[in-house]
Amino acid sequence: MTTQMESQELPRIVLKGSVVVQDEVLEGVDVVNKKTKETTRTNAQGNFSILAAVGDTLVFTGFQIKDIYFPISAQQFLQGFISIQSELRSYQLKEVVVQNGINARALGIIPKGQKTYTPAERKLYTATDLNASLNAGSMAGGSVSVDPLLNWISGRTKKLKKQLNTEKKELYRIQIENWFTKEYFMTKFQIPALYVKGFEYYCIENDSFVAALTSKNVALTTFLMGDLALQYKEIIASEN
Repeated sequence: MTTQMESQELPRIVLKGSVVVQDEVLEGVDVVNKKTKETTRTNAQGNFSILAAVGDTLVFTGFQIKDIYFPISAQQFLQGFISIQSELRSYQLKEVVVQNGINARALGIIPKGQKTYTPAERKLYTATDLNASLNAGSMAGGSVSVDPLLNWISGRTKKLKKQLNTEKKELYRIQIENWFTKEYFMTKFQIPALYVKGFEYYCIENDSFVAALTSKNVALTTFLMGDLALQYKEIIASEN
């Protein structure tokens, strides 16, 4: 039976809480509001705060704990604080190496603000660029560069765009492998070893996942992986 509060549309408030494992607080646990996709992380004291309302579900995920799905009840909403008990796991995130901002721009090799191109981007730019100095039109004494037109007719531009798209996807996949180990996918999501790389490619076909990945939102990336893993395992089961 729903209470009057549960039946009403309530605004979200800042809900506070803590994550505890074996009577010890846990730092670095990602907290995701499944409905709004807002994310946060527990601090050194194991505490967190996040906007939530009655009926929202908070997902607690991390490399050191088992995932927890926690629906917010009217009572918890009124109290404004929740305590989450979890269990530890043994795997962890790959180490991220930061090189203190040392790159071509910092060394002065590339001027600050200048756009850099990947190999596929450079090929596409070369194939589609019109020579500005010759693009005034025949009536003005100029002419249009022939190569871009021939490339367009021959389909080379289309091929290069496809190559660029493939390159971007491979960079996304590499970023995934920089963050997560193969064992992580096998243990946390129960993905068979032979299907781990296929799962990585499956993830980067999802626009929401790519957006979270490119924004370096590890919490949301991990959360979205959970749903994608369920879908991917269903595909594996149907094929087998």
